[in-house]
Amino acid sequence: MCELVVKLSNGKEIPIDENTMAIVYKYIRSEYSLDALARDLGLERWEEAYEFIKKLPAWIAWMPSSMFEYTKRRICGEA
Repeated sequence: MCELVVKLSNGKEIPIDENTMAIVYKYIRSEYSLDALARDLGLERWEEAYEFIKKLPAWIAWMPSSMFEYTKRRICGEA
């Protein structure tokens, strides 16, 4: 199974899975600081969270959660 990841400039890789997307949805749809986002993603500073949000494709961030797994399988060629 392939894994979608966002690579940060410091070499960290953040996997794009259901848990990560739940955190991203919370960040996008509510008052949620970059500090809180960094903490929940296991990052060291808000700057890393900012870089993650900048590198995350917008179409993934705004995709309904019910379609995420289906789309991920299609991208990975598993459908």
